[in-house]
Amino acid sequence: MKKTILYQLIFLISYTVSGQDVYVKAEYPAVVNAGDQFTVMWTVNAGGGEFSAPSFNGFYKLMGPQTSYSSNTQIINGKMSNQTSYSYVYYLQAVKEGKFVISPAVFTLKNKTYSSDSIHIEVVGGTSQKQNVTNGSNSLANDTQVESSGKDLFINLAVNRRDVFLGEPIVATVKIYSRVNIAGINEIKYPSFNSFLRSDIDTPPLTSLRQENVNGTIYGTGVIQQFLLYPQVTGEINIDPVQISVLVQQKTRGAADPFFGDFFSSYQTVPKAAASQSVKIKVKALPGIQPENYSGVVGKLDIKASLNKQSVNVNDAVNFKITISGNGNLKIASAPVLKLSPDIEVYDPKITDDLKNGLNGTTGQKSFEYLMIPRHNGDFTIPPISYSYFNIASGRYEKLTTEEFHFSAQKVTGQNSGANVYGGISKEDVKYLGKDIRFIKSDPGILKKSGNILLSKQSFYSAYAFSFLAFILILFLRREHIRRNSDQSLVKNRKAGKVAIKRLHGASVCLKNEEIDQFYDEILKALWGYLSDKLNIPVSDLTRNNAIAALQEQGIDEDNIQSLSKILDACEFERFAPSSSDTEATAIYEGTSQFIKSVENLIG
Repeated sequence: MKKTILYQLIFLISYTVSGQDVYVKAEYPAVVNAGDQFTVMWTVNAGGGEFSAPSFNGFYKLMGPQTSYSSNTQIINGKMSNQTSYSYVYYLQAVKEGKFVISPAVFTLKNKTYSSDSIHIEVVGGTSQKQNVTNGSNSLANDTQVESSGKDLFINLAVNRRDVFLGEPIVATVKIYSRVNIAGINEIKYPSFNSFLRSDIDTPPLTSLRQENVNGTIYGTGVIQQFLLYPQVTGEINIDPVQISVLVQQKTRGAADPFFGDFFSSYQTVPKAAASQSVKIKVKALPGIQPENYSGVVGKLDIKASLNKQSVNVNDAVNFKITISGNGNLKIASAPVLKLSPDIEVYDPKITDDLKNGLNGTTGQKSFEYLMIPRHNGDFTIPPISYSYFNIASGRYEKLTTEEFHFSAQKVTGQNSGANVYGGISKEDVKYLGKDIRFIKSDPGILKKSGNILLSKQSFYSAYAFSFLAFILILFLRREHIRRNSDQSLVKNRKAGKVAIKRLHGASVCLKNEEIDQFYDEILKALWGYLSDKLNIPVSDLTRNNAIAALQEQGIDEDNIQSLSKILDACEFERFAPSSSDTEATAIYEGTSQFIKSVENLIG
């Protein structure tokens, strides 16, 4: 009697679920401020299908999707109803003002498509207050502002100036503000800094946060990274936001202890994402007429030159060193141009630098060491070297000049005299080499006729034929091996079973260590990876529906397909509502192993 009532209840539940209409409902804010973070959630009242989110044009996607599952059964006045819902949550950030339309989300179930309504979101100007903040250890310019809208966690990308000349350094500081307990930083995505030459400033690792007052609210703050940016093009340049994902400690829900309070409370670590606002930089062209010997450096420079010898022998080397020092983008400083006599052979300079990036820009020195070789005797002059740069303080081009250097080249006593050759080529006298060349031996010596020739032996031809056949066989096997491995889909198909067994081994280790949540993740990875390799379907395109359809085409019986569906349902349910025991996990592990073995035997 009890079994009959149970069967009737199951029939009524399945009838109610199968008879309900499938819908996709979207929940979102209609109006947000520029720079604010918000969530968009789609709810589907059916499972087993494929959900496809639209592209979020006009917004930055921080995280998602985060999926959840809920089921509710009610009996009212003898009528039973069952409601099932799957939620897909995306975390977005508004970037610029305007009205935006996000396309409908699509849910596919049993070859039928269900769509949500379009999302209409208006982004208005941010109402967040701005406050100038000066960090004692890292002093920034006055236009560095922190924007806060009362959130518990946000990140700020600050620059010390927004209106600069081409090549003028900009200090960009990435700083985090938090009112929650941060267990660690999961991931940081810096912008690409297009149209800038970027150098990292040595920043101490963030080990703790210091308190700071932002608009009357105390935040824990810390500098994550600082950059030195040199703009390479003129006009308005947009720097994309910095995206960060941190691990936040949250107290688990539960009844508070009346005696010990929060002493025995437990915590869990959850990820939380944040993104800064984009920054616009206006880059102006350098005023005035650019001189011919302009080095490309913007800043404040000095020049020194030195010659290591005043007198050398002909064909000996002289080192001429030019050192550029000061503040500016010395990394792109071009080599000075030397105007020397053609009688001096000059090699490309050896470039060394000792530079340090700081909040005031790049400081240090860059040296150019030239190796010069005089090819004939005489007195030589190195004319003054001119080197130009753009001075930010004065707003104009300035020219540096070295002094004039002199040195002489002397002919070594006993050196062969020859005509002076210009252009770096010297002529030498022809010398008699004496006994370096010996005469050809004319005596034939004793010659003997060999009666044992290798080519006359039968074993030579046998070995030659055997070697030739072995070479043909190896060549054939090699070509066959290359042909079999050229098709990656066939290789994955052949190795699908072995790869799945290795992944199942990882699941068994989790089961032995009683890591149940990780166990179900490993089972799902093993199943989806095996189906992707075996059915030649990319993981990104693999769904339950097309996997089942492909298995049916391969002739897999209905029992194995039902076993696969039960395993997937059980794993997905346990991921969101864990309640199983070790016995149930063991059964799922054995069922997965049996399913893979059955498919391997049927498909091969």
